[in-house]
Amino acid sequence: MKDVLIAALKISGKTLLEYFNQPLVTVQKESISSVVTEADLASERNIIRLISEAYPGHNILSEESGYTNNHSDYTWIIDPLDGTSNFAAGIPWFGALIALFKDNIPIMGGAFLPVQDLLYYTETGKGVFRNEEQLPMLPDKDLKDSLFAFCTDYTEDKELLNRGLDYYTHLLKVSRNIRATNCLLDFLYVVEGKFGGVLNLYTRVWDIAATGLMITELGGVMKNTDGQDISFSIGEELITQNFPVIAGTEKIIGSSGILNLK
Repeated sequence: MKDVLIAALKISGKTLLEYFNQPLVTVQKESISSVVTEADLASERNIIRLISEAYPGHNILSEESGYTNNHSDYTWIIDPLDGTSNFAAGIPWFGALIALFKDNIPIMGGAFLPVQDLLYYTETGKGVFRNEEQLPMLPDKDLKDSLFAFCTDYTEDKELLNRGLDYYTHLLKVSRNIRATNCLLDFLYVVEGKFGGVLNLYTRVWDIAATGLMITELGGVMKNTDGQDISFSIGEELITQNFPVIAGTEKIIGSSGILNLK
């Protein structure tokens, strides 16, 4: 299954590069902040075809195609193009994400940044690898000495929108500075120790399953902004479930004060 996951990430990356910096038609989805292109769809088709040929009995849950329930213990969670808005604008902040679940628990995950040719892979209890180089545990840094990623999208929920502005203002006060690509790069920079942490108010399961496993494998944590551990329940309803998450080391998250803000 590891070989299939890595092969699927690579075929996705090859597909995305064929479309990158080419004229694209973008279609708005649930909000002005969410779009889809033909590159998303082509990448998804290639990933699903490869996985289905190798494991026809497994379930598949993908961002664009939804949930295929084959009543298996195993489910593949697919984001064929994470960072679509960046991709459509010609910015090389994008990639593919795939996670493999056993029941409701992610046990394997990977990410591929095709422009940078960087492939990340993790498996429960086996650490995290970047292009076959094992990554070290997350550094023991203070938040005041760390960059912190903050991401959100537009929402008609004024209370949530204002809460995001409060989070941003607070993080400016307690971290070295704020950065954001609003895609998998923010989480991968935490994995690499470049960012101390990341707060993203709008994620789906395909955004965080693989990267969350990587962060926990390196001694970090990923939690809901209410301080609870992330839990998943495989099914059709998981497609629309939003996860406002914060991730990093326990030290970074604790000193951020985010979990105490109301």
